[in-house]
Amino acid sequence: MEKIVKIINIHQKTNDFLFWASKSPQERIDALETLRQNYINLKYHVQPRFQRVYTIIERKKS
Repeated sequence: MEKIVKIINIHQKTNDFLFWASKSPQERIDALETLRQNYINLKYHVQPRFQRVYTIIERKKS
């Protein structure tokens, strides 16, 4: 995602709804996922990883 910064007068602000309405559902979900990952990284200082799951299996004695 390319970063763009625009400095505007407060009276010239645009409507964010029109911007997001012009995006496809997949683009909106991708943007939401990016925001979610950034929030988790900033708040908890961890990278998302798979949870480890251990299963204990009792074997029959032969």
